[in-house]
Amino acid sequence: MTSIQLFPKSLGKKGDEALAISWNDGHESVISWSHIRANCPCATCKEERGKPKDPFRVLKPSEIGPLRPKSISPMGHYAYKILWSDGHDTGIFTLEHLRSLCQCEACTKTSSTTAKP
Repeated sequence: MTSIQLFPKSLGKKGDEALAISWNDGHESVISWSHIRANCPCATCKEERGKPKDPFRVLKPSEIGPLRPKSISPMGHYAYKILWSDGHDTGIFTLEHLRSLCQCEACTKTSSTTAKP
């Protein structure tokens, strides 16, 4: 059985709120910027997600407004690096990771049926 190597045919903004990706297998992903940022794969963000919430944490000025990408750069043929409006840029988003973040109805239905305990 041969699996197809996934790659994006095109990337673009869907309004100001989301990334739209057309994949070579015909799938169309739409992923909100907030969902992408909340799932940043860098070590710092992973560590932050693992910590309990601090009820006394004060917001930084960069956290008050909505986070948006300032640029998206390819990293070889396997990933993208995103520079966010708050200066964060250490996350390398592999193609597989981006595909797993898809929020379309078919993908969210599949993930909810496979995520049963």
